[in-house]
Amino acid sequence: MNVWLCHCRQCQQSYSAPFNARAFYLGPQVQVSGETVRFDTSERLSRHSCAKCGTRVWTQRQDGFGFGLPLAAFDDPDAFAPTAHIFISEKAAWLKLDDGLPQHAERPAP
Repeated sequence: MNVWLCHCRQCQQSYSAPFNARAFYLGPQVQVSGETVRFDTSERLSRHSCAKCGTRVWTQRQDGFGFGLPLAAFDDPDAFAPTAHIFISEKAAWLKLDDGLPQHAERPAP
């Protein structure tokens, strides 16, 4: 559905990084296999990590609507290019955005 760089505080804390580069897929588009550990980070989102190595492998909306998959988790991390920055209202002040991508204070309307 989209490939965004999310700067929300929840992503910053969950990934120990200034933002989360992720691709968002509809629920039916994603097939999951293997054991994971689930951690609910809000009423809307749960985050799933590999039970063996601890790598964060996806974010899932609680309503089952969709999955956010970190770009670095793909076999080819360059397969998708981000198209926008979201939640820049929570962006780290020291991070300068000069890549020309659209910047949204929150999540843009669908």
